[in-house]
Amino acid sequence: MQTRARFQHDLTSMEKQIHEMVDGVANALKQSVDVLCKQDVAKAKKLITFDTQLNEAEQSIKEGATLLITRQQPVASDLRRLLFAIQVTSDLERMGDHAKNINKSTIHIGEQNKLPIPIHIQKMANLALAMLETAMNAWQHADISVARKLTQMDKEIDTLYNDVIQHTLSNNHYDKDFMMQIGLIARYLERYADHITNIGEYIFYLVKGESTELNEKQ
Repeated sequence: MQTRARFQHDLTSMEKQIHEMVDGVANALKQSVDVLCKQDVAKAKKLITFDTQLNEAEQSIKEGATLLITRQQPVASDLRRLLFAIQVTSDLERMGDHAKNINKSTIHIGEQNKLPIPIHIQKMANLALAMLETAMNAWQHADISVARKLTQMDKEIDTLYNDVIQHTLSNNHYDKDFMMQIGLIARYLERYADHITNIGEYIFYLVKGESTELNEKQ
C-alpha cells in the first residue's frame, strides 16, 4: 500500500474508533441513569468497570494520532483531523468518567432508598444524548451550522440543572445525604454536556481552521 493510501486508511480507522468511543459513552450515560432511576445497585457496580475500556480506547487513539503526526508530518486538513482525534478523545473519556460517577452515586444512595429520582435528571440525560448526536452529525457532515445548535442546547441543560437544585432543596422528604447525591448527579450531567460543547468547538477548528467559543458560561 502506498504511503498516502496507507495514511488515509489509518486515519479512517482512527475515526471509526472515535465513533465506537462515542457509542460507548452514550450507552454508558443511558445505562447509568437507568440504573439510578431503578436504584439497581448491583448493576451500577458492574457498569463502573466499563470505564477501563474507555481509558484504553483514549490511549490507543492518542498514540495512533501522535505516531501519524510524527511519521507522516501531515499538513492542513489532515493535521486538523489528527489534532481533532487527540482533543475529542480526552473529552469523551471525561464524559465516561461522569457516567461512572453517576453509578457511584447510585451505589451511595443504595437500593433501600425508595425516594423517587427527580424527573429533571432524566430530562438532562436525554438532552445531553441529543447534544451528542447533534455534535456527531456536525462532524459527519462538516457542518458548523449544526455545531452552533449546541450553544442553545447547553443553555437548556443549565436551566434543567438549576431546576434540579431548586426542586431538591425545596423537597422536605429528602435528607441531606440524598440531596447531596442528587446535586452531584446533576452536576455530572451538566459537565457531560459541557464536554460535548467542547467537541463542537473542535469541529469548528476542524472545518474552518479557527477557534470559536460555543460555551457561553461566565
